[in-house]
This record gives sequence, structure tokens and C-alpha cells, in this order.
Amino acid sequence: MELQQGATERPLSRLNWRPMTPDDIDGVVGVARLSFPDHFEGRECFAERQELAPEGCFVLADAAGTVRGYLMAYPWKRNAAPPLDSLIGAVPDDAEVIYLHDLAVHPDTRGGGFTRVIVERLAEQAKAAGWPEIALVAVNEATAFWERNGFVVQNPPGMAEKLASYGADARYMIRPL
Repeated sequence: MELQQGATERPLSRLNWRPMTPDDIDGVVGVARLSFPDHFEGRECFAERQELAPEGCFVLADAAGTVRGYLMAYPWKRNAAPPLDSLIGAVPDDAEVIYLHDLAVHPDTRGGGFTRVIVERLAEQAKAAGWPEIALVAVNEATAFWERNGFVVQNPPGMAEKLASYGADARYMIRPL
């Protein structure tokens, strides 16, 4: 294994996905700041989503509990995306899809093959619960990544306006289950 000067070797294989708890939120915020500097959301947003839909929230952590990645997903309306950095108040009663709000891995942990595992776990869980699709908004030029994970770009009427705050490269995507 090649190391950058001054880097220390870490066994990344000892990282595992597990359900997120309220105690993980500070670690989640830390990974989010590094992963989405142009789309930062406050701690209260992450805490609210974990409280509203804990079954769709996971962290990638080591044995000591250090958060190295996270995934947050919850039921939502199709062809809609919650505004960035805002509280949602509740999961909609008329939710139609699972909305994958965020998937992020600490920069030092990227490339370890951790993301596909949790995306597939979420897909299996959502399908078993009877959800027909997973939706998301791809940012940071991640459309190709999501396409490799079974998502397809959608352009429903009015979506461009809804995605304006996400940035020019934002794409609404759906994965049928």
C-alpha cells in the first residue's frame, strides 16, 4: 500500500455499516462538511431526519465508533426534493418513494468499495417494505456514479426550479425497485 508522506496506515476493511444513532450526528456533520462544502446542511437537519426515519439512516464506522461515512434516506413524494438546509417537520403521509437524501464517505475512506454495499442494502430494504422506487438528487457531478448504481435521470415538469438551490449540475434521479 502506498502512503502519502506523513500518512499512517489504517485498516479500512474494519469499517462496517450499522444503523445510525443520535450519538452519531456530530460525526455525520463532520463527514458532510468535507463531502458537501457547497451544499452544507446544519446539524438539526441531520438530527431531525434520523429521528423521523431511523430505519433509513446508517453510518460507516470503525470499532471505536468513529464515523467515516453515512447514508440518510426517508419516505418522500415522487418528483420532489426537500429544500437544502431545511427541516422537513414530518415524513409526508402521501409519500411515494424512498428519498436518498445523502450518501457520503470521508475523503480518506473513498475508494474502499463501501458505497455500493449500503446502496444495495437500502434498495433491498425499501423493496421489502413495498416501496416502488428510490429517488435522489445527484450533486457534485455524481450523475455517473448514481447511474452505475441503477439510477436514471428524470426531468419531470417543474423539477429544474426545485433543483436550483442544489447547483447547476443537480440531477433528479430514480431507481426502480
